[in-house]
Amino acid sequence: MIRLLSRVPKIPACLFAAFFLAITAARAQSTAAVTNAPAVHGIAVANMDPAVKPGDNFYLYANGAWLARTQIPADRAGIGVFSLLADRSNKNVAAIIEDAAKSSAPAGSDQRKIADLYNAFMNEPAIEARGMKPLEPHLAEIAAIHDRHDLALALGKTLRADVDLLNNAVFSTPNLFGLWIAPGFSDSEHYIPYLLQGGLQMPSRDYYLADNDRMREVRAKYAMHVTAMLRLAGFDNPEARAERVIALERAIAETHISLADIEDIAKANNLWTRADFAAKAPGLDWDAYFEGAGLSRQQQFMVWTPTALTGESALVASTPIDTWKDWLAFHLIEAYASVLPRAVADEQFAFFGTVLSGVQQQRPRWQRGVGLVNECLGDAVGQIYAQKYFPPEAKAQAQAMVANLIAAYHKRLDALTWLAPSTRAEAQAKLDTLYVGIGYPETWKDYSAYEVRPDDAFGNSWRASLWYTHMEVARIGKPVDRHEWSMTPQTVNAVNLPLQNALNFPAAILQPPFFDPQAPNAVNYGAIGSVIGHEISHTFDAEGSAFDSKGRVRNWWTPEDHAHFEQQAEKLEQQYDAYEPFPGLHVNGRQTIDENIADLGGVAAAYDGYRASLHGAEAPVQDGFSGDQQFFIAFAQDWGSKSREAAMRRQVLTDSHSPGQFRADTVRNSDAWYKAFDVKPGESLYLAPDDRIHIW
Repeated sequence: MIRLLSRVPKIPACLFAAFFLAITAARAQSTAAVTNAPAVHGIAVANMDPAVKPGDNFYLYANGAWLARTQIPADRAGIGVFSLLADRSNKNVAAIIEDAAKSSAPAGSDQRKIADLYNAFMNEPAIEARGMKPLEPHLAEIAAIHDRHDLALALGKTLRADVDLLNNAVFSTPNLFGLWIAPGFSDSEHYIPYLLQGGLQMPSRDYYLADNDRMREVRAKYAMHVTAMLRLAGFDNPEARAERVIALERAIAETHISLADIEDIAKANNLWTRADFAAKAPGLDWDAYFEGAGLSRQQQFMVWTPTALTGESALVASTPIDTWKDWLAFHLIEAYASVLPRAVADEQFAFFGTVLSGVQQQRPRWQRGVGLVNECLGDAVGQIYAQKYFPPEAKAQAQAMVANLIAAYHKRLDALTWLAPSTRAEAQAKLDTLYVGIGYPETWKDYSAYEVRPDDAFGNSWRASLWYTHMEVARIGKPVDRHEWSMTPQTVNAVNLPLQNALNFPAAILQPPFFDPQAPNAVNYGAIGSVIGHEISHTFDAEGSAFDSKGRVRNWWTPEDHAHFEQQAEKLEQQYDAYEPFPGLHVNGRQTIDENIADLGGVAAAYDGYRASLHGAEAPVQDGFSGDQQFFIAFAQDWGSKSREAAMRRQVLTDSHSPGQFRADTVRNSDAWYKAFDVKPGESLYLAPDDRIHIW
């Protein structure tokens, strides 16, 4: 998917995994069924509930027995195959870290940095002994702010390359604005800086503005959390300071645009010169801000969320400086809580883990340490991971499946009657030039400039955040590497990169139960094939269609093509709007439209690829299920999951993906599914042929 991981609290990139693993194990909302039974090379029959009619609830039919017997562990927001694979990957990474610690690798080497970073995080006595001292020089800088120029300079110094649009982290920057370095919308041959809305600690604007009992309760607990964090840092009058901080964040939230609007590329395509900032977003001393950010020489920026920049800039001018100082201090404490004393880390978890996600206890510290190493030294670990855990044979098999899926899309595009010939030709060109990375990247990050000390957990995280930002900023203006990866081999994920016209499938997702060389083709195509097809589909969805084969923002569709596409997309939006995970809480069909279209296209193309793989023969029956039945069950078992209510509510509000149960039921739009399971009118999922949505 273009975006697959869920959003997390606002923390520096290097702390992402350490805290993320504390509140949830990978993305439980998009997970597949897990079983403790012996490994099976095919669909997990033991996870199914045959008492449920496929046509009434295909999700429960495929996953009902597993759902009935499975309990969510206390340290998780939910569980499923993504979390199972993440656990497996983490254990492998832990072994890599252990080997690095035992080695005689010299100081400054990647292996030594891996060991030192992990050991510093695990040395809790040393962290407790230092207390809050690591924050003192940074808090002193904030306390020294005395005018708007100083404030702008300080706000600029907090700018980090901590926005990852690929991982749904549009809202995930704690800083005033978020920075993303990527190919330009117009000049796709060179990297350019993008600025986005920021400034919030809670997941999205809805948490500050929604008028319902659940959100009012969350906000009351957030006020207690902010107060507690400021008190732990030694601030006087923490209640009054917290009240001012939250009022400022609420004002910032009012300037933010919705996730659905953020994903509208036409609204994001705003090239501003340096002079435009003072004219279009007055209030902030932009010269001082860019000086603090180290971007004084940069003359052009892509402004993704201009109304937010304008609104937040005005708040810099209208809000008392002392309030901004409290805001800066609180955000600093929040950002580094996981490398501060346990009382601070526990307080952060109590709100972001328990209140927002329903998780009852922290993940073990070693797992958080593994997450920290993955995030700060991901490629250094990834090189070893790829060598140890992803053999060339697995890569070759995955590449062959990708080739089959691309061929299936070529045929589907040729068969579409609603696409104009010129549009079809452009779409085929995108497929012809699509780069698909399998397993691991072709080049690796250089960590030589990143200093890791064996006795400085806080400093290691601080320096990692700066190192990453400096590395990203140094790319501005340089030629784009279209084969660059956005993830590490040990990441359980998959991604479409429209600005590069590229896909990434890391090694960690290319293993059972998603991809099993010993499983029937029907199962592999239903499981990993539908994921691959999903990623390819993003090349032509509402977002992907805004980019041509070179990654430029260009309209290559005819008006008639757009009209047909929008008509079908609107029907799919309405289909998902009707889904209701909890009474009164509906899926947002517009917010999730791109991912829903990709699921739809992914299943269709994977089914074609599976049928083509049979070369005219019939698929073997397994466990009494035909090949077609195995295909669709494998797809539905991709999305079997259990989530806590708080986590599910958070997903519905802040994620561009629908909950797994509704992703599984997208099969109701497939004609082949009706035939495979003899689905009849009157059954809950039944759609008349004319009401089934076919886009690709």
